[in-house]
Amino acid sequence: MASADLRAELECSICLNIYTDPVNLRCGHNFCRVCIDCVLDTQEGSGRYSCPECREKFQDRPALQRNITLRNIVENFLSAQPDQVESGVFCTYCVDSPLPAVRSCLLCEVSLCDKHLRVHKKSPEHVLCDPTLSMESRKCSVHKKILEYYCTEDNTCACMLCVIGGHKGHEMESLDEASEKKKKKLRNVLQKLLTKREEMEERVQSLQEHRRKVEEKAAGDTERVTALFSDLRRCLKDLEKRVLREISGRAELVSISIRDLEIKKEKLSRKMRQIEELCNMTDSLTVLQESDTDDTEDGDNEDRERHEELLHDGGALDVAGISHTLHTLSDLITKANVYFYIQGAADILLDVNTAHNKLHISDDRKTVSKSDRNQNHPETPERFQDYAQVLSSQSFSSGRHCWEVDVGGSDWWIVGMCYPSIDRRGGGQSWIGNNNKSWGLYRNGTQYEVIHNSNKILLPTNISSNRVRIDLDYEAGRISFYDLCDPIRHLHTFTTTFTEPLHAGIWVYRGCIKICGGNEKGKEA
Repeated sequence: MASADLRAELECSICLNIYTDPVNLRCGHNFCRVCIDCVLDTQEGSGRYSCPECREKFQDRPALQRNITLRNIVENFLSAQPDQVESGVFCTYCVDSPLPAVRSCLLCEVSLCDKHLRVHKKSPEHVLCDPTLSMESRKCSVHKKILEYYCTEDNTCACMLCVIGGHKGHEMESLDEASEKKKKKLRNVLQKLLTKREEMEERVQSLQEHRRKVEEKAAGDTERVTALFSDLRRCLKDLEKRVLREISGRAELVSISIRDLEIKKEKLSRKMRQIEELCNMTDSLTVLQESDTDDTEDGDNEDRERHEELLHDGGALDVAGISHTLHTLSDLITKANVYFYIQGAADILLDVNTAHNKLHISDDRKTVSKSDRNQNHPETPERFQDYAQVLSSQSFSSGRHCWEVDVGGSDWWIVGMCYPSIDRRGGGQSWIGNNNKSWGLYRNGTQYEVIHNSNKILLPTNISSNRVRIDLDYEAGRISFYDLCDPIRHLHTFTTTFTEPLHAGIWVYRGCIKICGGNEKGKEA
């Protein structure tokens, strides 16, 4: 195995350095003892323990098993390929045959191998550190003295002269002490990041499971929709054949009528010739012995009626009606909406603890009314102080939901969705839509707007019904508003990435607004 590959295998996933006193958990993953102890100490407050690597959970704080084999591998690796060689720092005094440096002296500004380190002066002013090529970075840029302290007020490293000079009176710490404190903070940050990554992994897993279910359902839906459209195409094809057959049949009927009339005309012509012959005969006996031929009116009435019918009914086929029906069907198909199931939010209730003191909430917590009198609601941190607003007690942090409101009782209102972190007493910033934590549909008299983060978009047309629907697709980051007229009309859609759960929110300046609940209707795709 290459050296770089082996080094990667020997790195702790917490500190990202070569293992120091490696230990392992029951799941088999290895860490530096100090690193995993810090992580477990942080987890102790929550009472839940887990492996930072695979997230396996432990009911009690796991025992740490020393990994002697791994420790020996680390020691052999470090002895065979010391960091000094990789750093490229060589002994200053080994001119003819440079040897890797094991330490650097900041006072002398030299690097030393083992041999020269043994004879180097050991007095306190000779400060030794790990081999380095940038010794100037370890000295004060002003006094050129070694940096030995850390000023907690200025957040900077300092030398002795800085301590008695520009940092006089400031709280100072040794570099090691300050470094350990920073490492402790970094480990806390690391644990938070590990927890956040774990939450993200759980969300990814849940979405993958949801995707699997959606794909399974999509397969069945595809089969049903394909069959439906196949039947529809077959019905249209049959209708086309019937209409064309009727059209050609009507023309054929006229041809048959013409042929029948031609036959009858020929028959009449023969009778006329027979009568003319009789009229020209001189033999009275023969004339009297011929049968009576006066049948000229047989079938005349029926023929006249059929003739009139064929002339005046255009073949009896209502082409205009068929054309109108087909055009209507075409319009319906063109304008048809694709609907998907939405989880209903039928149990939306208003949270009295958030309601402004001028708002009256009905007993069923479905209707909010603006009152001229103070309602004497108890003081709560959640209550809106500056605007007559109220939130729902329910919140939504995943899935697709919709809810409806009856806005017919007011001509000045806002309905929408809000984060729970919306300001409750921050003046204009607490108004729904006037911040980046809420989205609203706003009516002021005859003017309608949508509003978010103080940005208003004027709607080109007014709402024609008294009911408004709000659709939420949390994962897709969409909030949509609809006018529940006939047919339903889409008003506007906000698109973003949600970072908190969402509550339904209402502001009412006068009159009342009523929640009609959610539903399980489809949503326009």
